Amino acid sequence: MKAFRSLRVLISISRTATTPRCKAHLPHTFLRRFYSAQPNLDEPTSDGTTGDSVFDSNQYSIPDDSLKKPKPKQPNWEKGYRERVQRELFPEEKGKVKESSEEEDDDDDDDDESVDRSRILAKALLEAALESADDELGEGEVREEDQKSLNVGIIGPPNAGKSSLTNFMVGTKVAAASRKTNTTTHEVLGVLTKGDTQVCFFDTPGLMLKKSGYGYKDIKARVQNAWTSVDLFDILIVMFDVHRHLTCPDSRVIRLITYMGEEANPKQKRILCMNKVDLVEKKKDLLKVAEEFQNLPAYERYFMISGLKGSGVKDLSQYLMDQAVKKPWEEDPFTMSEEVMKNISLEVVRERLLDHVHQEVPYGVEHRLVDWREQRDGSLRIEQHLITPKLSQRKILVGKGGAKIGRIGIEANEELRRIMNRKVHLILKVLLK
Repeated sequence: MKAFRSLRVLISISRTATTPRCKAHLPHTFLRRFYSAQPNLDEPTSDGTTGDSVFDSNQYSIPDDSLKKPKPKQPNWEKGYRERVQRELFPEEKGKVKESSEEEDDDDDDDDESVDRSRILAKALLEAALESADDELGEGEVREEDQKSLNVGIIGPPNAGKSSLTNFMVGTKVAAASRKTNTTTHEVLGVLTKGDTQVCFFDTPGLMLKKSGYGYKDIKARVQNAWTSVDLFDILIVMFDVHRHLTCPDSRVIRLITYMGEEANPKQKRILCMNKVDLVEKKKDLLKVAEEFQNLPAYERYFMISGLKGSGVKDLSQYLMDQAVKKPWEEDPFTMSEEVMKNISLEVVRERLLDHVHQEVPYGVEHRLVDWREQRDGSLRIEQHLITPKLSQRKILVGKGGAKIGRIGIEANEELRRIMNRKVHLILKVLLK
C-alpha cells in the first residue's frame, strides 16, 4: 500500500512538471472595459448629458424649397468641334438622306464603318482642341495676359459695417455680420470678378487707437495681425459709422481716421468711406463730416455708402474696377475653393451664435470645424464643435431641452443650403473644455 501511494505521488509530480501552469488572467471583457474607461485628455469632454447638447439636422424637417432642381447632365464635348469636323472630314454626307434599304445592310460592315468613323472623329476632335485652345475661350474666360487684379483691404473700428460691405460687393455671405462688436475674428476673403477684372476684398477685425496713438494689442493676436497687413493691400478702405459719428462722436475713431490719413503711402491708395448714410436723416450733415476730414492728404477719394442696402456702392465698385492693374487672377472666378466654403460654414454658424447668445458667452466659445465630407448622394456633411470653458456657459448655449442650439442649427443649416445650393447635413456639438 505504501508503495502504491508513493507511486501515485510520483505520477502526479511528473504530470505537474510536464504540464505548463496556466497563469491567472483577467477576462477579456474586463480588459476591454478597463481600456475603454481611459479618458482622452486631448479632446474636450462633456458632463455626460449629451442628448440636448447635439444638434443633428436629420432630426428636423427643413424645407428644401431653396434648392434648385439638378440640371441634366450635358455632353462633355463641344458642338462647334463636331460641326467643324463634320464639314471638313465628311462633306459628302451633307444633305444626304439614308434610305430604308441602306439601313438593312450587313451588320459587320456597319460595325467596321462605325469604328473607323469614330477613330477619325476622335483624332480630328483632339487636333482641333489642341490647335484652338489658345484662340477659342469659353464663356467668362479671359486670357492670362488680359487679366486685371486688385487687392483691397477694409479696416475700421468695430461695428463699422465692414463685413456687410464685403458681403454686398461679393454677392454672397462670406463674413459674419451682426449688431455686436468684434464679430470678425480673423481676416476674411471675398472675391468679385467682372469681365476681365478681379477684385479681392479682405475684411479685417475692428481696429482702434489708444490715447498714445498706438493700436490696441491687448485684445487678441488677431488684431496685431490686422495691423501688420495694413500696408500689403493695393487699395485701403478706411470705414467708419457716420451716423454714430454725428450722434455720439468717439475720439478713438477720429484718431484712427486721422492717423491713417496723415501720411500718404506711395505704394498704396487710401479712400475714406462714410458708412450707414441711410440712417442719417439730414443729408446736409454728411457734407460737414466730409469737410472735417478733407485736409488729410492720404485719402484720395471720399465715398458715402450704405453697405447693408447698397446705396453708393456702385460708384465705389466702379472706382475699384478702374484702379485694377494687369496681373493674373489669384482666385478661380467660377467655383469657390473648399477652404473658402469651409470658412463660410464657420462664419454662418458664428453669426447665428452671436444673434442668439448674448453678453460674453459667444466670445469665449472655441469654434472648430471637425468634419467636412461629401456624401454619395451629392449632399454635404458638416460637423462643428462649440467648446465652452465653463459648465454654466455650456448650459446657456444648449438651452432648455436643447432649444437654443437647435434654433442656431436650423437657421444656419437653411442659410448654408441657400448659399451652397445643395443639401447640407449640419451637426453641432456643445462640449466642455
